[in-house]
Amino acid sequence: MATLQPVRKLTIIAKDPGLRMGTNGPMVFAQVDVPAEILGPGPTGYRIKVVDYNATERRAYAARQRYQIGDTLLDPFAPAEGEVLSDPDYQSRVIDNPNFHAQNCYAIAMRTLGLFERALGRRVSWSSGGHQLHIAPHAFALANAFYSEPDRSLMFGYFFDDKGKPVFTALSHDVVAHETTHAVLDGLRSRYTEPSGPDQAAFHEGFADIVAILSIFSLPEVVAAGLGVDVKVPGPGDPMAFISVDKVTSEAIRKSILLGIGAEIGMASGGGRGALRQSVELEPRADILDEPAMAEAHNRGEVVVAAMTRAFVELWTMRIARLGTFGRRGYNLSAVVEEGAKAAAQLLQMSIRAIDYCPPTDLDFGQFLTSLLTADRELVPDDSRFGYRTLVRKSFADFGIVPPADRTDAEGCWLYFAKGEELKYSRSNAEALTRDVNECFRFLWENRDALGITERGYTQVVSLDTSLRIDPDGIPFRETICQYIQLGHFFGSELMAICKINPLPDGFTTKSSVDLFGGGVVVFDQYGRVKYHIGNELIGESRQKRRLEYLRDTGQLRAPRGDERNRFANLHLARIGG
Repeated sequence: MATLQPVRKLTIIAKDPGLRMGTNGPMVFAQVDVPAEILGPGPTGYRIKVVDYNATERRAYAARQRYQIGDTLLDPFAPAEGEVLSDPDYQSRVIDNPNFHAQNCYAIAMRTLGLFERALGRRVSWSSGGHQLHIAPHAFALANAFYSEPDRSLMFGYFFDDKGKPVFTALSHDVVAHETTHAVLDGLRSRYTEPSGPDQAAFHEGFADIVAILSIFSLPEVVAAGLGVDVKVPGPGDPMAFISVDKVTSEAIRKSILLGIGAEIGMASGGGRGALRQSVELEPRADILDEPAMAEAHNRGEVVVAAMTRAFVELWTMRIARLGTFGRRGYNLSAVVEEGAKAAAQLLQMSIRAIDYCPPTDLDFGQFLTSLLTADRELVPDDSRFGYRTLVRKSFADFGIVPPADRTDAEGCWLYFAKGEELKYSRSNAEALTRDVNECFRFLWENRDALGITERGYTQVVSLDTSLRIDPDGIPFRETICQYIQLGHFFGSELMAICKINPLPDGFTTKSSVDLFGGGVVVFDQYGRVKYHIGNELIGESRQKRRLEYLRDTGQLRAPRGDERNRFANLHLARIGG
């Protein structure tokens, strides 16, 4: 019997068509690992279905590629015999084939999904409830790309630059990874698309950029080219290659294409700009979030990206400095690339694992930071070697983002649940408690006083997920994450009497009505005991008052229900075209 492969290789554009080997050299291609599966036309797999229909031209592109012969898995766009990925003729032939665009989207989306599932230690679901997310690589002739939950899809557009050359958003690793992250995050925290405070919409955008930027550091050819080195990263047995000291200073790394988003799209859109976003170049200021320009979601999201990427640059340069140089030749290129990959992977995993510790509604940046610190400490208690958490916390503080003081400890982590002795477990089925949402709801309801869950709102357990991770010592680390939400419909008089919002915000009367959201995550340890209860209460005077004032001031208070599910299209169109 033939041994089935766990992964397969597929060819992609490794960062962005704007990244070149040398000044005018070839684009950077790579062959990446994705989960092995028998692919249907499209390609279509068990999680991703590529539907290549162009709505502008009313044209469907036929899928003509073969991805397997029997049990042998194929990469239809691998270089032919005698070719290499950097050959100009090979690259031109591949770029002109719409089926390659489809493969590029499929492979990057699956690779991004895999990052989440490995970091969280479980399978994750799409928000739509279906098993497959649709991808349209040539959805329309427009400089836009977005995630649409109602359509269960990622839509990628294309446009023409001032020389008439087509620019495809589907060929940018940055853009595909960014949009896939929107879809994955929506599956993990579906209420983050609800109207809320300024940070929640911005977090969706910023988090998607963080994943897109840090995920490419596992591709050595991208890192070398992004640093301005036009030689191949040596493999085992190859002669050593070097990189000069001036190419790996903090300033040089911050200005490199590695930490930008959508270089080709930004350059082709006009206006003389480079990448669509180069958040790392934002200068740290403690009051930056108070600036009027930071009301826009992408602008505000760039602040959390800047905090994370600046921490990454500091970590990377610190690790590089420990390598030592080879005289005038500089650093060992392979070692520099490896240190960047290690730092990026650690920060990326910290960021993804943080989602399990984030409240399911009304998230703010300080809560994300606290969740990140907590998730990492749970898995890696000793942070003394490189001080990841210390550096991240300082970098965020430089931008005015700090943990909420009343709910965190000296390390900026969530406080452990303090009322464990008040919880009643005897009326719950221990085996079902961390597996069945109905049993978990009964436990929450039975212990609502100790947990601080009000009876005033509609309460629902929306997910119950068991995560199995491996700590640095190789020991399995198991947790169960219960996510519940609360919804309450309140009149102005109830806001005053029940929520203690008195006086009411300007523009509200006792007869005004509004929906309030609350909810939390209950983290059970491996013994089924509550370790953390992290949430935003439905009845919370200061938080709800700030939220209502923000929604009123931004015109979202009376927005038609459901419109927020399509907001990504409008946000991205405004940003790319701006």
